[in-house]
Amino acid sequence: MLKVGILSDTHGLLRPQVNDALAGVDHIIHAGDIGRPEIIEALRRIAPVTAIRGNIDTAIWAQIYPDSQMVNLGGRCFYVLHDLKTLRDDPRSSGIDVIVSGHSHRPRIETIDGVLYLNPGSCGPRRFSLPVTIATLALDENRIEPRLHHLDATAR
Repeated sequence: MLKVGILSDTHGLLRPQVNDALAGVDHIIHAGDIGRPEIIEALRRIAPVTAIRGNIDTAIWAQIYPDSQMVNLGGRCFYVLHDLKTLRDDPRSSGIDVIVSGHSHRPRIETIDGVLYLNPGSCGPRRFSLPVTIATLALDENRIEPRLHHLDATAR
């Protein structure tokens, strides 16, 4: 069983609770709005990282990250992009199993036409009254089990 940690919209803040929630993952996906290069460096101390840049990642350091990326993990094809509204291709006909996005700060786990759409929400600075969340996926050849993790409710 492969375990993948998924987060987005850190906006330069990596909460200590994220480290706890990601303990034991085999790979991490960051769906953009990283905020500072130190965020990815810290995540790499936990597990290998696939990251894309989001709309706030405009500094020189962020140019190394693509706008979107395809990654194969555990025999599944993941397509990572920041804003789901920019998705152009039909994921099902492209062989994509999981679409990972961020941007909205709203967590979402939904399967449409056999494709899992996962937005882990935001684990950076709290925005409005939205929850502070990340997600994990446990996967093997037979199933994909997404799980949303609500971080400390008092986090700001």
